[in-house]
Amino acid sequence: MTTTAAFRGVAETFLETAQRLGAAPAVVRAGETTSFARLAEDVERLAGGFARAGLKAGDRAALLVPPSRDLYALVFALYRAGIVPVIVDPGLGLAAVGRCLAETEPEAFIGTPKAHLGRWLGGWAPTAKVSVVADGKIPGMWSTRELRRMGTASLGRDARPEDMAAILFTSGSTGPAKGVVYTHGMFAAQVETLRALFDIKEGEVSVPTFPLFGLFDAALGVTSVIPRMDFTKPASADPMELVRLLQKHRAQQLFASPALLDKLGRFGERYGIALPDLKRVMSAGAPVPAKTVSRVVKLLAPGVQVYTPYGATEALPVALIGSDEILHGTAAACADGKGTCVGKPVPGLDVAVIPVGDGPLAAWDESLRLPAGAVGEVTVKGAVASPSYWKRPEADALAKVGGRHRMGDLGRFDMDGRLWFLGRKSQRVRASHGDLPTEEVEGVFNALPAVRRSALVGVGPAGAQTPVLCVEREPGAPIGEDALRRQLLELAQRREHTRAVRAVLFHPGFPVDARHNAKIYREKLAVWAAGKLKA
Repeated sequence: MTTTAAFRGVAETFLETAQRLGAAPAVVRAGETTSFARLAEDVERLAGGFARAGLKAGDRAALLVPPSRDLYALVFALYRAGIVPVIVDPGLGLAAVGRCLAETEPEAFIGTPKAHLGRWLGGWAPTAKVSVVADGKIPGMWSTRELRRMGTASLGRDARPEDMAAILFTSGSTGPAKGVVYTHGMFAAQVETLRALFDIKEGEVSVPTFPLFGLFDAALGVTSVIPRMDFTKPASADPMELVRLLQKHRAQQLFASPALLDKLGRFGERYGIALPDLKRVMSAGAPVPAKTVSRVVKLLAPGVQVYTPYGATEALPVALIGSDEILHGTAAACADGKGTCVGKPVPGLDVAVIPVGDGPLAAWDESLRLPAGAVGEVTVKGAVASPSYWKRPEADALAKVGGRHRMGDLGRFDMDGRLWFLGRKSQRVRASHGDLPTEEVEGVFNALPAVRRSALVGVGPAGAQTPVLCVEREPGAPIGEDALRRQLLELAQRREHTRAVRAVLFHPGFPVDARHNAKIYREKLAVWAAGKLKA
C-alpha cells in the first residue's frame, strides 16, 4: 500500500514529467505550441499568483475555461496550491450551471470573458470573492497573465491521497447534475491506470476531443493537439479538422465521444481516409455501436484497436474491451439481445453485480454478490472510485455502501469474467410481466442496416408500462417507414424478451446529453412517445 510520505499528487507528477521533457511540446492549439517547461513555469507562477490574489488551500474555484494553454496551467496550478476546481459543463445551460455553482459556493470564479458574461446574465457564484479572466482581460478583474507575472514563486503544498482535489459535475443525463468529489489519490490512480492499460509512453501525440482527458495527457507526458471545435457539442465537430490534425501531427492517440467517433467513421469511410499513425482510439460516455467500431477500424493500421472503456464520472475506468473482441465475438451476441459487453474489470478493482433495488443499502455483505449470469446492478470498489458526492447525503445513501459505488447500471457477468452492460437502472421498462433492460432489447434492432439507433421506453405507470421502441432511421436507408416498422415488429416476435414491443415510433433525432452528445434522454423520449400514442 502506498504511504502518504511516498504519495505524489497529479500536479507534482506533471511537474516531474515536465522537468524531464523540457522543450518538448505539451499543448498545441491554433498554431501555438507551449512546451512542457513553459507550461510547468505557468503552473508554478499561477499557484503563487492565486495566493497573492487572496486564495488559500481548501478554497473552491469555479473553472469555466475551454481546452487551451490556460486550462492546462490553471488546473495543475489549482491542484498545486491545494485549491479545489469546480468543473461544470457549460452545455448544461445557464440555469443548470447556476444550480451547480450555488451548490458548491465557490470562493473564486475563473473563466473566459464569455463565461463571465454568462455569470453576469445568470447571477452565478455570488460567493466568489476573486474573479479571474482566462484568455482575455476585463477591467477590475485579475487576468491569468497578471497572476503569472505576480506569482514569482510557487506556494505549492504536498497533497495527501485523501485530500479533495476537485468537484466534477456529472452530465445530468438521468437527473440533475451532481458534484462528484475527486481526491488526489483518485486522480493519481486514474493516471497510472491509464498508463498501464494502454501502454501510454511519454512523447506520444494525442488529439483529445474531451477536455478532461487532455489533462491526463499532460500528466502522462503526452502532447495534446487541441482541435478547433465546440467542446460542449462534440457531435457538431468537423471530422475533416480531426483528420487534418491527426495526419499533420502523426498522432498516436485519439479520444472521442461515441457521437463524434461515429461522425469520423462515416466521413472516413466515405472519402477513403487512412490514419496509419494512430496506435489507439478510445471512446467513452455511452455504448459504442459495433457499426461505429467497424467503420473506424477500417481507417487504422492492421492490429490497431478501438477501445471502449466503461465507467462514469464517479468511477473511471471500470472495465475495458477492444475492437478485436467486439467485432469477432461480442457484437453478434449484442445483436442477439445479450446486451453490450464492456470487457473484463480493470486490474485492482472489485466489481460486483448485486440484486436490483431502488433504495439505499444499510451495509455491504458478500451475500449480495450475484453469480455469473444473474442480472443486477453493477458496483465497484477501488482507488479510481469517488468516495462521495458534494453535499448530497441522499445521493450518497443511494449510491454508496461499504466503500463501494453503485453505478446505477444494470449488468451481468458471463462465465469468462466479462461484464455486460444492460442499460441504466432508472431507465428499465417496468412492464406487467417484469422489467426490460434497455440494452438487451435495443441491440436486437440496432443490428438492422436501416436503423441508426433505437431507444426502448416505457409509457404508463411503473409495473404496467407499455414497451415502446423509438427509432432513428439510418440516413438514406432505402426502405420506407411503414415497411421498416413491419420489419421491426416481425423481428420483435422472434425473441421472448422482445415480444412485448408492440409499438414502434420514428423520431427525427433523439435528445442526448450535453457532454458526449451520446447518452439518450429516454425519460424525455418516454414523454414524447406517450403523446404520440395518445394522438
